[in-house]
Amino acid sequence: MSHELVHARVLEHLERLRLGHLAERLDALLAEAARGEPTYLDFLDALLREEMGAKQRKRVSMGITIAHFPAVKTLEDFDFKAQSSVDQKLVRELATGRFIAQAENVLLFGPPGVGKTHLAIGLGRAAVETGHSVLFTSATALLAALAKAESEGVLKDKLNYFAKPKLLVVDELGYLPFEKRSAHLFFQLVARRYEKGSMLLTTNQMVGQWGGVFGDDVLAAAILDRLLHHSHTLLIQGDSYRLRQKKKAGLLSRGVSQATSSAAEPERARPGRWGVRAAPARRRAQPGGLVRRVRDRRQRPAQP
Repeated sequence: MSHELVHARVLEHLERLRLGHLAERLDALLAEAARGEPTYLDFLDALLREEMGAKQRKRVSMGITIAHFPAVKTLEDFDFKAQSSVDQKLVRELATGRFIAQAENVLLFGPPGVGKTHLAIGLGRAAVETGHSVLFTSATALLAALAKAESEGVLKDKLNYFAKPKLLVVDELGYLPFEKRSAHLFFQLVARRYEKGSMLLTTNQMVGQWGGVFGDDVLAAAILDRLLHHSHTLLIQGDSYRLRQKKKAGLLSRGVSQATSSAAEPERARPGRWGVRAAPARRRAQPGGLVRRVRDRRQRPAQP
């Protein structure tokens, strides 16, 4: 049988087996093998590695597209030296995706501009690379979508949509207070994902202020109880990246810099400010004082 006929048949088989990358690279791989004279096993190994690598790149690219990340941010690009308060060891552990396999949550606390969103996107991309489905959304977009679905009578479908990914990333929780109905919708989503799927949240509000965010201390306690039960927490301190860059460029006067720093001071993470401690990998973080107060009130006997 002629070389041309065998070549054509191999290409046809590769296409039928949906090994498109190998079909495209066949001539180059054959030429490389002719120069190196590998064993049959080594040549087969090289072919399979080529195809597996191509499929992995395609899967990751598709997963990143589906996740709807707002920007290209990676953990490799994060400046851990500039934010020394970040537990780099814990971040690297979370990047393995093992917390997702255990349906554990991650909560990132800190003032605006310290890199919470960067870490959230970086951890989300790492989760995609380790084979997990991810969806990224802001808290305002999430609640708007749920409220719209409820008004249209398709709330169950929308809850299923947000419950489906292995990791749901919710950014900027607490920047704006929730309406009472929106808070109830968020609770439904948290309850649906509890011990079934992981959530990664970024927030600038300490745990003790979540009652104000959700407009109801009891509801906030119920949400926190589920989020913190199996969770990892990261507390980020320091100045805003954006303000720091403007100061270096001389775009902020000394007076403006001092005023901005003073205004931001209440948002900085101080010991006990956030109501939780940074939890090491695979440790159950305990709910803050808000949850304990609500539980105490529930257990207190009724007054005669």
